[in-house]
Amino acid sequence: MKIALVSPYDWLTPGGVNAHLGQLTREFTARDHEVRVLAPANDRVDDPLVRVMGRPISVPASGSTARISLNPALGRSVKRFLEEERFDVVHVHEPLMPVLPIHVLRHSKSANDRVINVGTFHATKDGGNRLYGYGRRLLKRWFRELDGKIAVSPPAARYVGKYFPGFYNVVPNGLDIERFDSPHLEPIPEFDDGLINILYVGRAEKRKGLAYLIRAFGVVNARDPNTRLIIVGPDSRTRRRYEASIRQSGQRNVHFVVGPSNEELPRYHRTADIFCTPALGHESQGYVILEAMAAGIPVVASNIEGYASVVTHGVDGLLVRPKDTLGLADTLTELVRNEAKRRSLAAAGRIRVEDYSWPRVTQQVLSYYERLLDQHQTWEQARARARLRRLMRA
Repeated sequence: MKIALVSPYDWLTPGGVNAHLGQLTREFTARDHEVRVLAPANDRVDDPLVRVMGRPISVPASGSTARISLNPALGRSVKRFLEEERFDVVHVHEPLMPVLPIHVLRHSKSANDRVINVGTFHATKDGGNRLYGYGRRLLKRWFRELDGKIAVSPPAARYVGKYFPGFYNVVPNGLDIERFDSPHLEPIPEFDDGLINILYVGRAEKRKGLAYLIRAFGVVNARDPNTRLIIVGPDSRTRRRYEASIRQSGQRNVHFVVGPSNEELPRYHRTADIFCTPALGHESQGYVILEAMAAGIPVVASNIEGYASVVTHGVDGLLVRPKDTLGLADTLTELVRNEAKRRSLAAAGRIRVEDYSWPRVTQQVLSYYERLLDQHQTWEQARARARLRRLMRA
């Protein structure tokens, strides 16, 4: 198959959607499919498989920022590229985001009437989506261009389905399990000293709930001084504000680690005894939970829909009410003091995460493509027979 993968987000800015597309590209190519990626970028991309479409700008989105292209003149370049390549499948991620996905859906079938358009919806947001709410009438025009629809989780399917009803095939984001489960990974020497390490990985945004974890850890550390909180994530003004507050308060054993490389990040998981992600909402799947499960770490997460679709409480992780500082502290304390329970949860999580392995996810996506192509071919044959019958009657 000849496949186009489309991202609305700046290809040079790390993020979940682009990481997903990058791995899909590698998996498809390994199976001898021809793949091209279309995405905006703020600089040159030295990858022959990536075609840059537009310059991105930062736009507020769901408590964070998204770097997307808003160039309305992008359509000419998109149309020309699609006519040159004539793809069998055009797979658009976040297909209703402005403006690159809309241009692709607008021109894909005029470039090749046999193409299959597939859209994957990644996001969820507890308070709803203003773009979908206010722009629903306009966006329906492009939503109807999708032959197949994928959501990365049941919460993501319900979220988009409120605005655009229909069938959504649930195919999760995949995970490179071996990256976090390699026997060659060495722990970080600085933190490999016998203390029980609680790991947080992510941005220091309000919606991630880091403030609640820091306060909860203060209780945990007072109860068990042989504990440490390691906060790993990108630099930001909010992160620096948290760090300054901790210094002023004199809180012990909280360490901030700024932006380790993709290669180094799994070593922090190898160093950890417990993983905690106390997000307040807006999580469609919980990729950081899957990484922790792959690394064999017991997970403590907030009981929000996106996380609860991955974690079964008491089986392969523990769920705590969002914003419940004392409840979070009690749950963490329980795991700190119960090594057998840590081992049991970690073992069950390691089994659970196999459902998200990239070979499995890739085959699910390819099988969906093939099913849609077969349906389209059957429909074309039926239409041709109907046309022939009309000619014969004439």
